[in-house]
Amino acid sequence: MIPSTIDRVPQQTAAHVNEQIRRQTDANIARALTTGPTAIRQRLAELEREWDIERLLETNASSAILASCALGAFVDKRFFAIPAVIAAFLLQHAIQGWCPPLPVMRRLGVRTSEEINREREALKRALGEDSATRRAS
Repeated sequence: MIPSTIDRVPQQTAAHVNEQIRRQTDANIARALTTGPTAIRQRLAELEREWDIERLLETNASSAILASCALGAFVDKRFFAIPAVIAAFLLQHAIQGWCPPLPVMRRLGVRTSEEINREREALKRALGEDSATRRAS
């Protein structure tokens, strides 16, 4: 069975890594809440710039594909095989939520958009904002 978009990366991540990311998110929230509204707004601005795992994987894959194509064109045609391998891993990630760089990136603390949004929503609640308020502005 194909997992949902929201669940696929956490399902393919070791439980202790998911827990570490959850604890770090909770610590981020607690730290911002104890420092006041200005710090919360600053943290919200940081969250707007935070790259989620999907964006990082897409950037990583496209950079490797471009480099492989350049190497294939100018060095050795065998380098053209690398984009095919990367495409296969991207397809696997799209379907299952796993690809080779995923475990490393997750251990480094790269979060899903859902994990980032959990922190964002908690901080917005602390400021008395909600999602509807933000969408209306």
